[in-house]
Amino acid sequence: MSLKLFIFDCDGTIVDSAHTIVEGMEHAYRLHDLPSPGEAATLSIIGLSLPQAVERLSPGIAVEARDLLVNSYKDFVIAKREGGDAIEHLYEGAKEVIEALAAEETYLLGIATGKAYRGVLHLFDSFGWHDHFVTVQTADRAPSKPNPGMILQAMAETGVAPEDTVMIGDTSYDIEMAVSAGVRGVGVTWGYHPAVELRAAGAHHLVDDYAALDQLLRSL
Repeated sequence: MSLKLFIFDCDGTIVDSAHTIVEGMEHAYRLHDLPSPGEAATLSIIGLSLPQAVERLSPGIAVEARDLLVNSYKDFVIAKREGGDAIEHLYEGAKEVIEALAAEETYLLGIATGKAYRGVLHLFDSFGWHDHFVTVQTADRAPSKPNPGMILQAMAETGVAPEDTVMIGDTSYDIEMAVSAGVRGVGVTWGYHPAVELRAAGAHHLVDDYAALDQLLRSL
């Protein structure tokens, strides 16, 4: 039996980090005397790398101004994380399913996220997951979603073929990335983009909880 590679998004898929992300973006815009983009707009860009996210929130923004916002957001979130105040709760069932899949010899787990590598290490530190994911693709090491680069790099690192690779995520960016990379895309409905957007982006499957995701992945 060939190895299967299951690549997980982080924010909105494994952890609910919306509060910290929205708070960080509001802080950055306020610091530079710009009107807040609002919660709904900020939730819609979760998953993109920070420069692309700010460009979506503020179309036409100058590169210098964009970079100031990005750096202010990073400083805010890093400070909260180091102070133990960053709110990132695991979704129900995530811990059990991820740890069970990681224990199976025929499955390899990966990460593809808009987080920086530092943020992923914090997640691994929090739950003792450093040995669970064999490939980690982050916003500061690969092109932003929906570019397929993260998935292509993960497959190259693991040697797993597209037909044996699955991308699991909560946003249309995850699904578009999967389609572009020629792999199966599984949309989770508990995150930040509605099911209709995941379906329109080309999701092969939609699941409503981790129990359903576990069952689906084991059946592929």
